[in-house]
Amino acid sequence: MGGETLNAGRHRFRVRALILDVDGVLLDSPHEQAWRDALTGLADPSRFTSRIYREEVAGKPRLQGAVSALKALGVGNAEGEADAYAIRKQARLEALIRSGGVRPFLDGLRFVERAAAAGLPMAVASASRNADAMLRRCKRSDGGSLLECFSVNLNGCDNGPGKPDPWIVLRAAAELRIPPRACLVVEDAPTGVRAARAASALALGVARSGDAGPLRAAGACRVVSSLDEVDIEGLTSGLWMDACA
Repeated sequence: MGGETLNAGRHRFRVRALILDVDGVLLDSPHEQAWRDALTGLADPSRFTSRIYREEVAGKPRLQGAVSALKALGVGNAEGEADAYAIRKQARLEALIRSGGVRPFLDGLRFVERAAAAGLPMAVASASRNADAMLRRCKRSDGGSLLECFSVNLNGCDNGPGKPDPWIVLRAAAELRIPPRACLVVEDAPTGVRAARAASALALGVARSGDAGPLRAAGACRVVSSLDEVDIEGLTSGLWMDACA
């Protein structure tokens, strides 16, 4: 961990910045539903489970996620079908967003507001090109958009490999001007946790669907079911991270 550990006597790990995924961490978005709905004609949509979404699609660029999902579902000629599948998914997603199918997780909103009040630098890092539009729709308690809380925005960055490659975490840390080992990455998918660990950053897993096991197995230093469980002051002082060890 670059010389810093979760608990090394008097040398505590103090979080200096946060890097947050969007879907499943900050927003209850219709991405999973859109991928499922777009399967009609290719595979039984009911086979597209939340596990497949988290393990095969979440955190990946759209076309890469389409190929991965189709292969997981055993669809023949997955590479040949992926482009049309991804286009249908995007059209369905935009329709769901227009109909009001996105909302913030209230614990995620509170977490970001508490971190901002504490002066903790934050980045958002999602493969989704729709993340900005959805975050703008979500309002903070003072009426501003949730997107305005982040000093670094890498949403929709598709000029690098998708998670679990560490590229997006390393770039976020570089733009925050904080070493990756001093960042805490907040993720709800094992692929995102693995990206954080590959970048030598710590990862906090958010298990909203009782899926703590895969997040721990991927390397999350701690897993919570709600971000209300996280003590921001403890993160910056090292006390909360000591409790993780």
